[in-house]
Amino acid sequence: MKRLLLVLFLFFMNECIALTTTPSITLLKNNRKVNEVPLLDNRFRIDHKVEKITLLFFRKPGSPAVILVKPDGSKYYSHHAMKDELLEWYDEPSYDLIIIDKPTPGPWQVIGRVQPDSRIMVLGDIELEVEPLPALMFRGETLKVTGQVTNDGKPIDVGYFRDVVSLIVEFVSTNNDEYDNFGAGTKSVTEFKDDGREFDERPMDGIFTGEFKLTFPAGEWQPEFYIETPILKRRVVQAPIVIAEPPFEFDLTLASNNSLNHELLINLDQSIVKPETVIFQGKIFYPNGEEQIFTINPEDRLYRKLAISNYDWGRYQVEISVFGENINGREFMAKLPMYNFEIERPIEKVPELQAPKVNPLLAKLPPPEPEPALSTGALIAIIAAGNVFVMLVGWLVIRIFVHKKPIKLKIKLPSFKKKQLAEGEQDDEVQGNEANGSKNNKSGDILNLSMDGD
Repeated sequence: MKRLLLVLFLFFMNECIALTTTPSITLLKNNRKVNEVPLLDNRFRIDHKVEKITLLFFRKPGSPAVILVKPDGSKYYSHHAMKDELLEWYDEPSYDLIIIDKPTPGPWQVIGRVQPDSRIMVLGDIELEVEPLPALMFRGETLKVTGQVTNDGKPIDVGYFRDVVSLIVEFVSTNNDEYDNFGAGTKSVTEFKDDGREFDERPMDGIFTGEFKLTFPAGEWQPEFYIETPILKRRVVQAPIVIAEPPFEFDLTLASNNSLNHELLINLDQSIVKPETVIFQGKIFYPNGEEQIFTINPEDRLYRKLAISNYDWGRYQVEISVFGENINGREFMAKLPMYNFEIERPIEKVPELQAPKVNPLLAKLPPPEPEPALSTGALIAIIAAGNVFVMLVGWLVIRIFVHKKPIKLKIKLPSFKKKQLAEGEQDDEVQGNEANGSKNNKSGDILNLSMDGD
């Protein structure tokens, strides 16, 4: 019995020491000085002076939403936000954002797969700070932009914060009809993350760093930067800026013969760039598929010359990147639009044929008269007769070879026998009459030509 009492007494003393020495319950305040505290044993404490609190828990991606245990032992679940007016809950794949109005003071506990080094963030006055863009820019230029999200004026350096916030850059046309971008709408340029990749300098430092190219049309644009998530919704709209055309002009001189090169003259606008700082580099694409890399070093003059080999006819392309300083002393780099030109394929000349020699005596003779052409009526008659003949031949072929019927022509020929017989009878009659001493006249009367014996 004494041993049991001793064990209970030691257990009681151990729990008392643990409660007084282990910092497992931490005071959470929103006094613009303390806006994040470590989670100790997944427990924290809310002061009685806090009227509204915003909690952010980062958990392992894909795990279910956390559960909050209030000081009285009751629990908050994510689906309670649908019927509790004092609770807002954003359940995202890798974090939980919980907003509680008039939270119960006392010790709270969170249950879930919370990241080991996660912190409870009290989101206060969230601001987005972006460096202003330079006043002088031109199309094709590459710009570097830096932005920062602050909480109560201090950078947010929570490691998992980079997974839920992105900085988006857009350019909105001012619809000024004096510029070429009138009616161009909105151009979404890029999206930055604080992950240390691509152009971001350092990960998880609360600073978004990135680069983007001005590939859209020149004109008047209004830059807009914003972050918009269930945690943050902030937008920064800067004053309108003018993006000019590249301050370079090109003049091409084609080679006069095959032994010379083409020459591309690049003129610089000294009102925008410093000529002595400008460097050109790029690549020439020839019609035969060959490529040539070139570099034009800086010179103190307002033009540059680029020799292009003469590879006969075809399409030539010149890809140019430029580096230098503008008149404000800002260094820039840009990729200019592809320069193209084409040489047409030469037309081969056909050798002229020599005219045949003509006898001078024959040349003096008048030209032969052309044969008279058939009239329209005669031509129509010939065509009609040909059609009739074709139809007749076709009918004969069908009758003989298809129907297998003989051809019977009913043609009445003149009767020469009757005529000959009639003539023979007439001759006999004439002879008889002559014998009788009489002739028959045309009227059929018989003339008696016989003479008496007297």
